[in-house]
Amino acid sequence: MLEIEIDGKKAQVPDGSTVMDAAQQVGVYIPHFCYHKKLSIAANCRMCLVQVEKAPKPLPACATPVTNGMKVFTHSELAVKAQKGVMEFLLINHPLDCPICDQGGECQLQDMSVGYGPMKSRYTEEKHVVFHKNVGPLISMEEMSRCIHCTRCVRFGQEIAGIMELGMANRNMHSEITTFLGRTVDSELSGNMIDLCPVGALTSKPFRYTARSWELQRRKSVSPHDSVGANLVVQVKHDNVMRVLPRENEDVNECWISDKERFSYQALNSDQRLTKPMVKQGGEWKEVDWNVALDYVAHGLKDVARDNGGDALAALAAPSSTLEELFLLGKVMKGLGSGNVDFRPRQSDFGTDFKRTGTPWLGLKLAEIKDLDAALVVGSFLRKDHPLLAQRLRQVAKKYTKVSLLSVAGDDQLINLHANLAVAPSQLAQTLAAVVKAAAEIKGVAAPVGLEQVVVCDAAKRIAQSLVDGDKRAIFLGNVATQSAAATQLHALALELGKLTNASVGFLGEGANTVGGHAGWALPSGANARQMFEQPRKAYVLMGIEPEFDCANPQLVLGALKQASLVVYMSAFKHSPALEYADVMLPIAPFTETAGTFINAEGRVQSFNGVVKARGEARPAWKILRVLGNVLNLDGFGYESSEAVRDEVLGKGAEFVGSLDNGLNGVAIALPGTVDGLQRIADVPINFADAMARRSPALQQTVDAKAPMARISEQTLAQLGLADGAQVRVKQGQGEAVLVAQADNNVPVGCVRVAAAHVSTAALGDMFGQISVERA
Repeated sequence: MLEIEIDGKKAQVPDGSTVMDAAQQVGVYIPHFCYHKKLSIAANCRMCLVQVEKAPKPLPACATPVTNGMKVFTHSELAVKAQKGVMEFLLINHPLDCPICDQGGECQLQDMSVGYGPMKSRYTEEKHVVFHKNVGPLISMEEMSRCIHCTRCVRFGQEIAGIMELGMANRNMHSEITTFLGRTVDSELSGNMIDLCPVGALTSKPFRYTARSWELQRRKSVSPHDSVGANLVVQVKHDNVMRVLPRENEDVNECWISDKERFSYQALNSDQRLTKPMVKQGGEWKEVDWNVALDYVAHGLKDVARDNGGDALAALAAPSSTLEELFLLGKVMKGLGSGNVDFRPRQSDFGTDFKRTGTPWLGLKLAEIKDLDAALVVGSFLRKDHPLLAQRLRQVAKKYTKVSLLSVAGDDQLINLHANLAVAPSQLAQTLAAVVKAAAEIKGVAAPVGLEQVVVCDAAKRIAQSLVDGDKRAIFLGNVATQSAAATQLHALALELGKLTNASVGFLGEGANTVGGHAGWALPSGANARQMFEQPRKAYVLMGIEPEFDCANPQLVLGALKQASLVVYMSAFKHSPALEYADVMLPIAPFTETAGTFINAEGRVQSFNGVVKARGEARPAWKILRVLGNVLNLDGFGYESSEAVRDEVLGKGAEFVGSLDNGLNGVAIALPGTVDGLQRIADVPINFADAMARRSPALQQTVDAKAPMARISEQTLAQLGLADGAQVRVKQGQGEAVLVAQADNNVPVGCVRVAAAHVSTAALGDMFGQISVERA
């Protein structure tokens, strides 16, 4: 430890600390622009100049390492004079845009110019002008004359997002931040550049000129978009959500959020919101009062249960539903005598049901990822499925952690991967088995029973060796592994590999509340999310899902819904296709308008409150289900708050869920056989992944929202006699889609990558099933 004195305050700091680090430790503020704790040191703004004893001139605090016995003065005459000189220099070419600048009121330059800027400029020459640039639908670079060249945005792209999309062109007074050859900024984390920009050069294009910062009320919330559970600040004006920003939580999302979390709020104010209960009468939809709608639902469910038994009822919820909503939905169904309730619409293999030893979770805390020596991710479009988890792995892979990926596509994850294997979906379990067998050979023990015929390749040996070496390792099963037809075998193989290498085994988690669904009794005791449609029921309750986009096999689901006598559709949005098969539409409040609890992948319990009033006559789903339980005369529905529901499920004051365990009982390894014909690989594009993202105009203009194509390797295209760019017809079961073929050698041979969750592919079948391709 090194001793340092800053403005008379003494402190001890670790070796390698800078003066800026020490100042933050003792609570001394040093003005700065280019410095950011998550980025590398650039030292190019010079605003943090301080006086150091025995130094001949002021030194930048962010780039000056602490030496033992150092004395620093941040407010001495020399330091303040230097800081004021830098401020005057920065303001020379800065335009006087404050009255119309979106950054006004929260601008670091504006704030510091009050403390360090001159009352009047000595500069009378013309100011330097930088022309605006179009970098896409999310970030506005219309006023780049405001840029002070701190390079935070450049460093963010290089170091956090993993791709350098912005850079500094030219030199001296002609320097400017620009993209490469007129390209757009397409990273799934790009919106964080807006937060990092200390001036009004980079602003939010959707938020542009809609409100001033001092008009906004800031309220805490939690993201419903993925399993990390990013902490949010939702900014509100007149009961409208105007902007969403990250709320710093080092243990969860650090200080970042994905673009999906930042910009999907636009859907909350859209004209597609469902704002009144609706009932279909005589083939026509009519708006009704809540008591009429709930009576209709209660009588319909009772009649089906009375005439056909409770097993004729089924309920399916989205994995982004709150803990309270999932629990009460399950309770209503159980009260009606049905165990057919689930929250895993995209899953197809449910072999681990009733065999799990606890609640499945990530296997370690998010904050512990930085300590890993090795990690293996199995079955994941990691960068798009889990942007913030990918960012954590990206950072550790730069140091010493060996990160390997075994999946169904060779997409660039912008991570320095130790090994990257892309195989057909049917070969995923076989390839993971090869890693298990390789680990057994390295450890000198017998391979698990069932792996005798498995052939070990060099890549499998490399992955296994990385997991055997080191002290702390982890194996993560991604969304593809969970959605795979061999999900049970992948889980069992991962556990075997974990035993051999002493690695933790966990699930990345598909939804914001996947762990909460397991903990909240929303699992089926009867038919699961596939069986309830394979064996059609008489009545369905759908909560928060859009079956065409959110289910593993939309064909199967829609066929069952269309034959049902009652379909209750609970959603925040008026989903057009549901008008055909639904009988009742109940408007539920999205996460900004309800209180609830999400449990993230690490098992962390995060409760939140609504930040605005519910739109129209929409109501929180937990309240609707509570009243429905009372209308049905079921016992135990006297809850007065969402907290009462949460406490019944988890107990009072729970910070983490108990009984987190990924173990299995009674599952033997039995590798699936080979599959003939072409196989479909269905990713869920990040900006089509949920109902809110699908309705955000800004997100729908991004590269990640392009219409799906039939992506096929050049070898497979040649075998099919097709050319890159040709119109092709892809078929699954009774459904088909006409798409453009695109040559993509990241797709394994014998596979066709066709995205799910899009209107153009909604008629197709299983996400990882067999598929045929022919010239259109």
